[in-house]
Amino acid sequence: MKNYRITVNGTAYDVAVEEVAGGSASSPAAAAPKAAPAAPAAAPAPAPAPQASGSAGSVVVSAPMPGKILNIKSSVGASVKRGEVILVLEAMKMENEVVAPEDGTVASINVAAGDSVEAGDTLATLN
Repeated sequence: MKNYRITVNGTAYDVAVEEVAGGSASSPAAAAPKAAPAAPAAAPAPAPAPQASGSAGSVVVSAPMPGKILNIKSSVGASVKRGEVILVLEAMKMENEVVAPEDGTVASINVAAGDSVEAGDTLATLN
């Protein structure tokens, strides 16, 4: 039996793999070993946002889906109107424009071009 630690999306799993002679499993339990979540002791800390300003705004602009930030169209302190593009998010090989939900001023931009984000992550804030 060999033990491995596998990390998937930042979560570490301890997995035990049994080698079976002849290449076939003798029982269903041996055919499908169960992975038990391990404590994420070695998980790297997220890098600080490079463009975040000192104070966050009251209106949060969050990622609608997981993806990669392609381009930032606005900057901290810029005045934006409802529906104006703040940044471009690539998801499933499509470019999605993330727009301001209401009129305001950009208080912080919490991501940089090239960053990977998950659904619900804070991308920017407005005042």
